[in-house]
Amino acid sequence: MTTPTEKKHNKYLDLLQDYKIHLVKYIEELEKLDKKSEFAKEWNKSTIKERKQEIQVIDKILKNLIRF
Repeated sequence: MTTPTEKKHNKYLDLLQDYKIHLVKYIEELEKLDKKSEFAKEWNKSTIKERKQEIQVIDKILKNLIRF
């Protein structure tokens, strides 16, 4: 039987994982736009870089919390 704290912990892990999935899909969409337009490629370059960094941070958090 899980405790209320464990339920909250799992809920937030799930939310974080969902956000990570959202970021991955967002990056894929931006990369599709990049293939269609050279202007979009320059415009989205920094956004894609920032989102990939966010994903790396989320991965670290998830790995550390899962061990907990």
